[in-house]
Amino acid sequence: MFTHRFRLFALFGFQVWIDASWFLIGTLITWTLAGAVFPAALPGLATPTYWWMGVAATIGLLFSIVFHETAHSLVARRYGIDIQGITLFVFGGVAQMAGEPTSARAEFLMALAGPVSSLLLSAALLLLSGLIGELHGPQTIVAVAWYLGSLNAMLGIFNLAPAFPLDGGRMLRAALWGWRQDIGWATRIASRAGDLFGLLLIVLGVLEVLRGNLIGGVWQFLIGMFLRAAAAASYQQTITQRLLADVSVAQVMTPDPVTIPPDLPVARFIDDYVYRYHHREFPVARDGRLLGKIGTAQVAALDRSLWPHTEVAAAAVACTPADTVSPETGVLAAIAQMSGSGRGRLFVVRDGRLIGVISQRDLIELLSAKLELSGGRTASPSAPRRWADRHVPS
Repeated sequence: MFTHRFRLFALFGFQVWIDASWFLIGTLITWTLAGAVFPAALPGLATPTYWWMGVAATIGLLFSIVFHETAHSLVARRYGIDIQGITLFVFGGVAQMAGEPTSARAEFLMALAGPVSSLLLSAALLLLSGLIGELHGPQTIVAVAWYLGSLNAMLGIFNLAPAFPLDGGRMLRAALWGWRQDIGWATRIASRAGDLFGLLLIVLGVLEVLRGNLIGGVWQFLIGMFLRAAAAASYQQTITQRLLADVSVAQVMTPDPVTIPPDLPVARFIDDYVYRYHHREFPVARDGRLLGKIGTAQVAALDRSLWPHTEVAAAAVACTPADTVSPETGVLAAIAQMSGSGRGRLFVVRDGRLIGVISQRDLIELLSAKLELSGGRTASPSAPRRWADRHVPS
């Protein structure tokens, strides 16, 4: 989902990250505020003043989104759900939760926490703006506080729209889930609402462009496109998680994988294994015991003239916890591990012995078979494993 992200700080034990895409939107927001919004609200000020106001408001928006996501995360923690982190990206923010809501009530309260926090923050900022104005404080601070207060109000209200994956759509899904006890059906209905809401925003965006409001119309169009894609992806994610909820790594792995003996020359490793099996990384093992791993990255670091005279053991590196998984681990956890580490294969290990390999290709084939056998439908309710809350700044 994200390109490159950078760690900002930790808040209440949650790691806060910023995706590189946010720098683009931050620059555009600052430019718009400094060039149009604040000059219209407070005419006659120096240009540098408008720019520091724009920067201050953009930073305030960033922290407003963090505040919103932290509210979700605190409620999630209250229900025993582990938080992987909070990431800010081009369309707002996402709270990444490793666990799953324990009930429809838990999801409803987690969804509700975000808009409530934004509306409370809005009230506090608007009150602060009015108080500074009454005390004849700097009008620049009054304007920035008023802007942030208004923006948080819009953020809270917008996210109450019953359109998945917005907070209101999650609240709708939670209500439907509680009613029918079927998270798949509830997600399908809420996702359709999100798709229709996204389509409405696209149409309104086109109309705004035709009316001459190019920037506002383009933003509405892009947000509509994003919501439609997010709604479809969230529904597919829920279906995938339900189909794979009870599957373990042992049921999917390829047993007796190809292993590399540690005394094999690197040149033969390339010719007999890399070119034959087309994997970029292989386990190094002796008598079934995993010793490490070797791949094209390690070989490329060697001088080519040394390949015929260097044994695999000298070029191999030790396996990390991110490289291995136990056979009892659930497939969903293995998928999360692959996603988090960027690996396409994991070595399945029991008591230090290599017993199999699981790859993304194995998982895709398994999911394809399950979808075909189920006719695209699921049979039993199961909560989604990952909460991906998205918010769009106005």
